[in-house]
Amino acid sequence: MTSASAPVSAAGTEPGAPGPAFPAETRADRAKRLARRAAQMEAAGWVSLARLVFFRPRVPAGAVAVSYHRPVTGILTIFIVLSALEVPIVDLIVHPWPFVRIPLLILGIWGVVFMLGMLAGYLTRPHAVGPDGLRIRQSTDLEIALSWDDVLSVARRREVRHKGEKFTPGRTDDAWIVHLPMQDETNLAVELERPVEVAMPQGVVRVDEIRFWADDPTAFMDAARPHLEAASPSAA
Repeated sequence: MTSASAPVSAAGTEPGAPGPAFPAETRADRAKRLARRAAQMEAAGWVSLARLVFFRPRVPAGAVAVSYHRPVTGILTIFIVLSALEVPIVDLIVHPWPFVRIPLLILGIWGVVFMLGMLAGYLTRPHAVGPDGLRIRQSTDLEIALSWDDVLSVARRREVRHKGEKFTPGRTDDAWIVHLPMQDETNLAVELERPVEVAMPQGVVRVDEIRFWADDPTAFMDAARPHLEAASPSAA
């Protein structure tokens, strides 16, 4: 299901399309990458918690922050509360056995802190629209930085993708559209002047369009409009 405020190319909407060809990995390479990824997520969670405590969201000077956390805030909060309640209950049950109690207590507290870090990542790393360009984010997992020279257009485009592909074919043969949904849904599309290389968790991908979610897409477009007009050839 899609709806758009402006015509957008239908390229990349075919189901079952293959994704980018990432370098082949051995089991050892994959294990190392996942371990490195886990360590990065752990560190990023602590940094996000510190930013939340000290009210320091990651927004460049002069940029407008646009949140995207609303679709997941409720469910994350529920998980955090239930996990926090579970810790003392389990501790009470296994209290007579310290060799069981202590590891479970450590694991339970770590789980609560980890989920708090996830939530803090969404809250402290919003999308940013500023003089230097766009920063499109997905918690601590991903940040795509684009200059205004890279951006062709920003349009509202609602799309629901139930477990759809993260990458679909772009406007050119060697580029892809990257989809960054929240709860299976995106509502904004940024088309690029030319394909740019984007560092994804799986590897580097050439991208010519990014579709993503913003809690207030109108605010995102309003913040982007003057920068797009200033960067357009007619404004020169």
